[in-house]
Amino acid sequence: MSRLINLDSSGKQRTQLTKAVMMTIRELATKKQIDDEARDMAAFLAIALSEIHNTIDVSVRAWEKRDYWVKADQFRMQWMWAQNSATKIRAAVLMNDWGELALLMPEVASKLAAVKLPKSNTLGHPWKGAMAELKKRVENEKAKSGK
Repeated sequence: MSRLINLDSSGKQRTQLTKAVMMTIRELATKKQIDDEARDMAAFLAIALSEIHNTIDVSVRAWEKRDYWVKADQFRMQWMWAQNSATKIRAAVLMNDWGELALLMPEVASKLAAVKLPKSNTLGHPWKGAMAELKKRVENEKAKSGK
């Protein structure tokens, strides 16, 4: 039996998400007014950062199997900011607090400063419908917690 190779690894997914986040920040920063697309962009930031956080444990699982605990912990600490930022952005989006969002975007951009973006948009518009998705996730979480 041959070896199975996962072509859509968590690292590749994380790379795609970081590029999408940086592109969204770049596009959102050029917006002159808050419209539905801007709300979708902000919601996408919260969702994407949360998804980035979800890829971390998958990535370090292989290191932990080989007893590379220090390397796994360093990687977790390196990406710990993603969930914190996702939570803050999510709260700002749901409360419509654009001042807070304006403070959080440069913070996220500085963490992802090493990400290289193409000059033209090759990712499309990944934020389309993100606000509806975020609201759906909030409703699902409320339903699970019984509130």
